[in-house]
Amino acid sequence: MKHPNRTLRGLAAALIIGLCAGQALAHGDVTPQAVDTTGLDPLGADWRAANPYRKNARAVAIGDSAYNQNCARCHGLGGISGGIAPDLRYLPAADEGDEIFMQRVRKGAARDGKVYMPPFEGTLSQEAMWAIRAWLETVHEE
Repeated sequence: MKHPNRTLRGLAAALIIGLCAGQALAHGDVTPQAVDTTGLDPLGADWRAANPYRKNARAVAIGDSAYNQNCARCHGLGGISGGIAPDLRYLPAADEGDEIFMQRVRKGAARDGKVYMPPFEGTLSQEAMWAIRAWLETVHEE
């Protein structure tokens, strides 16, 4: 008969491994998903400094879906971070937050050669990025 402490240690190790594997799988596929921006005014090639879709109901609906497809796996459902990436509900509102948001989304973030957020410029359209920003402002908190 096995010693009870060995059995408990084995079960604990299996549980920890299972939880870690589950967390890794829960992170999901990090391939950016296409965003259908039908119904939004096209913005052209020049990048806007401020969100042209602020408080636009169609943009907010598109942004909600686009956020869930492309951002929630790291930043959390509803913008509520689970610890992997910043909680986006606290991103400054209005133009101040627009500049921070677009710089990070377009260029990504890397530190010491490690990519913390991939750049989305060239993958997501300007319309999709601003739609996500429009939705984020609906969950903003101070």
